[in-house]
Amino acid sequence: MGQPSGNAPLTGAKLILATLALGLGSFMNILDMSIANVALPTISGDFAITPTQGTWLITSYAVSEAIFLPLTGWLSRRFGEVRQFIFATLMFTLASVLCGLAPSFSLLLFARVLQGVVGASMIPLSQALMMKCFPPKKVGLALGIWATTTVLAPVLGPLIGGWLTDSYSWRWVFYINVPFGIICAYLMYRIFGTPKPEANKEVIDIVGLILLIVSVSTLQIMLDKGSELDWFSSYWISALAIISFVSFGALIIWELGEEHPVINLRLFMRRNYAIAAICLAIGSFAFYTYVVVGPLWMQTQLGYTALTAGEVMGFTGVLALVCGPLFGANIHRIDARLIATTGFLVMSYSCFEAALFTTQVDKNSLILARISVGAGIAGFFMPVTAISMSQLKPHEIAAGTGMTNFLRNIGGSVGTAISTTMWNDYANRYHAQMVEHINMGNLPYQDFSNIANQAGMKDGSVLMLIDRLINSEAYLLSTNHVMLMAGLVLLLLAPVIWLAKPPFTSSKGAH
Repeated sequence: MGQPSGNAPLTGAKLILATLALGLGSFMNILDMSIANVALPTISGDFAITPTQGTWLITSYAVSEAIFLPLTGWLSRRFGEVRQFIFATLMFTLASVLCGLAPSFSLLLFARVLQGVVGASMIPLSQALMMKCFPPKKVGLALGIWATTTVLAPVLGPLIGGWLTDSYSWRWVFYINVPFGIICAYLMYRIFGTPKPEANKEVIDIVGLILLIVSVSTLQIMLDKGSELDWFSSYWISALAIISFVSFGALIIWELGEEHPVINLRLFMRRNYAIAAICLAIGSFAFYTYVVVGPLWMQTQLGYTALTAGEVMGFTGVLALVCGPLFGANIHRIDARLIATTGFLVMSYSCFEAALFTTQVDKNSLILARISVGAGIAGFFMPVTAISMSQLKPHEIAAGTGMTNFLRNIGGSVGTAISTTMWNDYANRYHAQMVEHINMGNLPYQDFSNIANQAGMKDGSVLMLIDRLINSEAYLLSTNHVMLMAGLVLLLLAPVIWLAKPPFTSSKGAH
């Protein structure tokens, strides 16, 4: 049986099966971040809870996974990368079964937390192991394939979740993980066995872990509940912000002086790692803005069902599926910074295009816009990931991938929170501005009212109709505003990635 941490990469059928297993593992895990979103109304109804309470299913998963992502390095050193990946996959599958079987909301919430805790290391370890399975010259291809799974999962999540919920039951949103989890773990065992790690008695940094738990959980809860509680006008949100800020500061100070830290902040002393990590976090902020606000607008203002909105967003993955491996296979021929810049520019263009939509936009136009952004996403995640790994040593890969995925998650959480808050706030602002012009001194309003009255509508019905039209226009302008912001963020990242220094293709950490 092969050993990915050894010197010989895999070949032939073993390489194909290992790639399938590792790609499936990361896809399944990331999918669970978004697949349950569209099922929340149904779940809330089944358990007779409010939609606000239902959102804790998303928050609990995000918090628990974010906390344990940085622990990947310690877990892999203690138990071995392959053993930890197989264990995490099996436990994640078991937790998915518990989610589907949950007879009450409290047990479902517990199972979601368990999913995040046990499955956190699946994503970074799938990346680290895939890099080690491929020959040195094809590490870029490995990263391209891996990056494609991380891009497709959040895009296809709403589509798959909507289909399963509408066609079967919300419980199948979790049961769908079972066959794939078993196949993934079985393939990994057949190919690699369960190789024992080198003797390692490194104890976990308890103080660092506590500070990590406090800082991440308070930050995530603040982001998820901020809009609902009107942000810093709430003492609760203000307290969470202060606790998160102080504990993050304490965590940084403590970890810099710790011999075996939970989070290896010394990795950020590597120029390429620091630049790439920053770009991944900020780029994920813009990416999730695009992925979250688009479907929200389609469902609330264009009248699309969750499934229809998911179908539109699903086309984002078409070019990503092709371009990810294509860019990866040629990264040794083309400067990774050039590919990343192209990705940033294409994504930025797609956001600017979305900022020009009108309320009359049709489904085909929305689909065409989503197709183009797929190439940009592939050109962003794959080369930036390659740059982040380019200066790491073999024993640093697991910790490095854990940290970059942690930052990607945080960037996505912050992007989701800020963009949805901005979307609602700007819509209210635009609505208020337009309502000011609705008075008898406004000739177009008089003409519209007269025509409506002649058609048999009463004044109250006319005002309700006008309010709906204004609301629709307000949310359109707000959507355009948010998309413009995301486009500008991506545009500004293009020159930042050039601060990284080559070479990027012959990663020392690959083998």
